[in-house]
Amino acid sequence: MTRVLICYGTSEGQTEAIAERMGDVVGGEGYEVTLTHLKHPPDGLDPGTYDGIVVGASIHGGSHQRYVGSFVRDHLETLNRRPSAFFSVSLTAAHDDPGEREPATALLEAFLDETGWNPDGTLAVAGALKYSEYGRLKRFVMRWIAGRASGDTDTARDYEYTDWDDVEAFAREFTTLLRADA
Repeated sequence: MTRVLICYGTSEGQTEAIAERMGDVVGGEGYEVTLTHLKHPPDGLDPGTYDGIVVGASIHGGSHQRYVGSFVRDHLETLNRRPSAFFSVSLTAAHDDPGEREPATALLEAFLDETGWNPDGTLAVAGALKYSEYGRLKRFVMRWIAGRASGDTDTARDYEYTDWDDVEAFAREFTTLLRADA
């Protein structure tokens, strides 16, 4: 059976939720899926034993998780030889105006340039504002950032911006790469 590794870095859980949804789609297409949080990977994780690899990370403070970048650099040869894809999660990707989404795309491309990775597919996907899960300081900062961007500032509720149809389409598109590579 074709094996797919979907690994990710997450700070607040939305990237994990997106990775899980992708895993459901890829698994539903008949592939064996392994989900792994790269902050705590299992001992002996070897991406070379998988037929395809999807990596996801979220943007916080203008960059992706360092441990995700380290994973990509450590396994760059494998990632560039196998069908692979990268998804980047940020609030900036939630804007309707393409010009307002540009920073999310630029950070995605910067990550790829810095690591030397050339994935077969990329996706900048919107994340979530989870005010209910933030401490007082983070809630204040996130509300301030959202307000500057004319975003949602009611801290009495959470906001999810992820376009799940895009996420599922991206995962299905990745499975076509696996079939073409078989």
